[in-house]
Amino acid sequence: MGVKFAKEYALIMDDLTRALQDVEDVQEALGMEPEDWGGLNDDEKAECLRTLADDVFYALGADPVMEIGLATVTYDKGNHVIRLAHPDKVVRIVHLL
Repeated sequence: MGVKFAKEYALIMDDLTRALQDVEDVQEALGMEPEDWGGLNDDEKAECLRTLADDVFYALGADPVMEIGLATVTYDKGNHVIRLAHPDKVVRIVHLL
């Protein structure tokens, strides 16, 4: 199926990476313990999150709903967005157009 987008891919990755920064326990999706994640510097964390964003983007093409840490990530094909819903927090939206 694939995620359809018209926005520049690099901009989508920037937005998705920023959205993933707010996900509690995001390091679990990377197979890391909290103390290992905490030991990374900001550049290393950003690189890991960028890689995760790329993986999430392509995985949503096969399965439009997935769990990352404590967030639910959903590809809304009809509205051309990716939503990151955090428990008891504001939903983050990544626009694909």
